[in-house]
Amino acid sequence: MDVVWQVFAVKYAERNGRTRQDSFILDDDHATPHAMDYFIWILKSSAGVIVVDTGYDRSEGERRGRPILRDPGDAIAAVGIDPMAVENLIITHMHYDHAGALDRFPRATVHIQETEMAFVTGPCMCHEHLRKPFTAEHACQMVRRLFEGRVQFHNGDGIVAPGVSIHRIGGHTRGLQVVRVRTEAGWLCLASDASHYYENFLRAKPFPIVVDLAAMLDGFRRIQSLADKPSLVIPGHDPLVFSYFDPPAGGPDFVLRLDQGPARPVAGTGR
Repeated sequence: MDVVWQVFAVKYAERNGRTRQDSFILDDDHATPHAMDYFIWILKSSAGVIVVDTGYDRSEGERRGRPILRDPGDAIAAVGIDPMAVENLIITHMHYDHAGALDRFPRATVHIQETEMAFVTGPCMCHEHLRKPFTAEHACQMVRRLFEGRVQFHNGDGIVAPGVSIHRIGGHTRGLQVVRVRTEAGWLCLASDASHYYENFLRAKPFPIVVDLAAMLDGFRRIQSLADKPSLVIPGHDPLVFSYFDPPAGGPDFVLRLDQGPARPVAGTGR
């Protein structure tokens, strides 16, 4: 029997002092403000709970001058999840804002692409530009988790649970992966940083932090093929998600429920 999942986006941080040149390569309107939100995603079903990405903690935020609104552990507790009890954790990629609170999930088996682990621990990190979005301690935490027997490597596409699969996209990092989830509204794709904003994938406008530009551009098409319709592609950092999806009934306003589909039409998707 097919498993249908509930999917929640939990906002834990925001960064408003950005412009469009920080979000799009060669954008003509480069000076206009362009805010960014930071999310953790929660999958819930009869098959269990899966957390997608960890966010980053207060100390990392202070070090980078990017303060958080709430600790990742406290943020997911808002949807009734105890991080200490989470058994499956998908890390889409190892940038600080996606893998910066691994210690909040000590029991979890981590699902990550082989190429991402090789990327963050290999010779590419000799280049300052490539290693800047990573934090050495987060890589060390992942290595320690590996030696505890709690890392599940994937090479390309893989199954995490019935109705939940991961798919390597690359582009933004060498081993960036996205998550495909069966929901009430149909197949949904948590794009993470395969598309930071709706505008990235809808208008084929690359994000400036990129390892392989061709892979990023190809990824814009791939993430749409993984969802039943473009409005079920969920970008990784777009504040517009709050314009299209609603909080769960009785839930806090920093949590959105995604699995029932958008409550309002998503601009540019035609649906």
